[in-house]
Amino acid sequence: MVYLVVITCLWAFSFSLIGVYLAGQVDSYFAVLTRVLLAALVFLPMIRRIPIHLATKFMALGAVQLGLMYVFYYKSFLLLSVPEVLVFTILTPVYVTLIYDIMQGRFSYRYLVSAVMAVIGAAIIRYNAVGSEVLLGFLVVQGANLCFALGQVGYKVVLERNKLDLPQRAVFGYFYLGALMVAGCSWMIFGNPEKLPVTTTQWGVLIYLGIVASGLGYFLWNKGATMVDAGVLAIMNNALVPAGLIVNLLIWNREADLLRLSLGGGVLLLSLFFHKYWANRNISRVF
Repeated sequence: MVYLVVITCLWAFSFSLIGVYLAGQVDSYFAVLTRVLLAALVFLPMIRRIPIHLATKFMALGAVQLGLMYVFYYKSFLLLSVPEVLVFTILTPVYVTLIYDIMQGRFSYRYLVSAVMAVIGAAIIRYNAVGSEVLLGFLVVQGANLCFALGQVGYKVVLERNKLDLPQRAVFGYFYLGALMVAGCSWMIFGNPEKLPVTTTQWGVLIYLGIVASGLGYFLWNKGATMVDAGVLAIMNNALVPAGLIVNLLIWNREADLLRLSLGGGVLLLSLFFHKYWANRNISRVF
C-alpha cells in the first residue's frame, strides 16, 4: 500500500501542474505522446525477453490503461464542463472491484461495499451541479474510467496467474510500448501541430510528467496494485481527490470547501478501515 500512497501524493501535484501550465495551452494529444514516449525511454533499457503471449498482454494493458484512457478522457472535455467530468470519474472504484471479481469468477460483497463508500466520500468532495444534456459525455468519461480500471486490474491478475522470474521493471517496458502505439496514432489523427510547447516551463513540466509522473508513477502504481487486494486498490483510486485539492489549496491557493474536503476525506478513510476490519474478521461473503 506504500506504493499507492506515494503515487497518490505524486499525482496530486501532477494534476495541478497540468491545470496551471498545460491545459488549454499545449495540445493534449502531444502532451500525452510526450509523456508516454519519455516513460517508455526510461523503461526500454531495462526490458527483457519474455514469452510472446505475456509481452502481448502487457502491451495490450498499456494500450488500454494509458493510451485509450487518455483518448476518452480528453474527448470528454469537449462534451462536458470540468466539474461534470470530475463528478463522473468517481465511479472508478466500483469498476475496479467488479472487473476483478469477474476475472476471478466470483462476487465479493466486501469489495463492492468498500468501493461504494469510497465513491460516496469522493462525491462529497467533488460534487457539483451537472447539466441536463450530459449523457454522451457521461458515457465517454465512463470509457476512461473503465480503461484505467481494466488496465490496473488486468496487470494485477496477469502477474497473479503467471510466475515471472524477472523483476517487474524488466517487463514494464512492454506496457509503455502498447501505450505508445495508441498515443502516436491519437496524435496523428487528432493532434494540433500549432499548439506545441513554447516556453521552457512548459517543456520542463512535460519532461517531469513523462519521466516521473508517467514513468515512475504508473510503474509503482501498478506494482502496488499487485501487493494489495482489490478492495484497497479500489479505495485508493479515489484517494487522489482530497490529495489533489489539498495541493491546490496549499500551493496555488485555489478555493476549496474545507468542510466538504474534511467530510469526504473522513468517509474515504472510514471505507479503508471498514474494509481492513471486515477482512480481518473474515466475514465477507464470496460466491
